[in-house]
Amino acid sequence: MLTPVLVLVIWTLIIWCWMYALRLPAMQKAKIDPQSAVHPGALAGLPTEVRVVADNYNHLHEQPTLFYALAVYSHLVGVADPVNIWLAWGYVAARIAHSIAQILIRRVPLRFFIFVGGTLLLIVIAARNAFALLTG
Repeated sequence: MLTPVLVLVIWTLIIWCWMYALRLPAMQKAKIDPQSAVHPGALAGLPTEVRVVADNYNHLHEQPTLFYALAVYSHLVGVADPVNIWLAWGYVAARIAHSIAQILIRRVPLRFFIFVGGTLLLIVIAARNAFALLTG
């Protein structure tokens, strides 16, 4: 159950590297003083192909926190059965697909569809854990 957590952490770090590999040269090219980034929106003038990676990096710190909590909970209380493990891998696949859709394809309806699919997987994991708690 914890291996999917590790994979999503590694994916998040890959996106972090991607973000800075694009952001730093773009800031230099645009002559943006790094200190100006202290203000929200200071980097809004960067090209879309740079901003979408940073947006995705931020997204990988939002809903996945629920996944991390559910995965650790499942592991600790013994609900890391094969079904929950497959659901966890499905969620990780959905997050990676979401990143690709956001960064490379840039189609919001596709991204939304993937996001909803991943959310449904989280709901099923949570429901299975709650059911195990109530019936255990």
